[in-house]
Amino acid sequence: MKNTTLVIMAAGLGSRFGGGIKQLEPVGPNGEIIMDYSIHDARKAGFNKIVFIIRHDLEEDFRRVIGNRIEKVADVAYAYQELDALPKGYAVPEGRKKPWGTGHAVLSVKGIVKEPFLVINADDYYGKEAFCKIHDYMVQEMDEGASVYDMCMAGFILSNTLSENGAVTRGVCRLNGDGTLKEVTETYGIEQKGDGLSASDEEGNPVRVSGGQHVSMNMWGLPPAFLDELENGFPGFLDSAAGNLKAEYLLPRIIDRLIREGKAKVRVLETQDKWFGVTYQEDKAAVVASIQELVKRGIYGEKLY
Repeated sequence: MKNTTLVIMAAGLGSRFGGGIKQLEPVGPNGEIIMDYSIHDARKAGFNKIVFIIRHDLEEDFRRVIGNRIEKVADVAYAYQELDALPKGYAVPEGRKKPWGTGHAVLSVKGIVKEPFLVINADDYYGKEAFCKIHDYMVQEMDEGASVYDMCMAGFILSNTLSENGAVTRGVCRLNGDGTLKEVTETYGIEQKGDGLSASDEEGNPVRVSGGQHVSMNMWGLPPAFLDELENGFPGFLDSAAGNLKAEYLLPRIIDRLIREGKAKVRVLETQDKWFGVTYQEDKAAVVASIQELVKRGIYGEKLY
């Protein structure tokens, strides 16, 4: 069986959650956090290694809350996303506080991950279906030696990924006729307004979206060679971002560029599972209730491990 790794991006600042470490908030009946459920589902699907991307200042709390526990049941490694982890000749611009984005986070696993890997957010609940579909694709279909990057992603239905407590940002997708990704566009301020949805582009201009569209929730199945692409592309991003203290090296934009350049093929694997996560402080109660309902239905046991 081909080895596969689950990479969890857990280095976020959690600013919209009031500055706390939102990824470590308990939501399950025995103090489980959202990551527990993702790890449980990934291991059941067949992933046999876990890599946590964290910050050094988060490490003590992270290991205490989840890391030490998961190390007892799985092969675990750590990678660190730090603001000053830059290519030779580059320095953090004065006034820059924000991390460099999801592409930079994933780049931190280079040298640690050498097999096909699945990237997810730490504070998102994805459901079981996507883990199984992505693992099966990575093991049965992914061609690591293809002339273009052979990737896959979980295609969530937009209406299944909204928050009742505020607007969200999603990678809105357009598909080709063969089920591969044509383009993914970061779309902002998505929220329910009356019978429809409102949204805007990066400049704040209104854009049209529909609840039935596929969206990316940063759940990407990637070949190990993609890490070389991230490394090679990062200096160019830094050059283009000079003077922009909030610019981010984002996975959806990188992958979208590779598709347009004919360097990547991304299979969209649709999932009907409902996403939930702690984007806002007020989301926590809804997440706890959702987990309780899943336990009640027998989707999860009272104890995961």
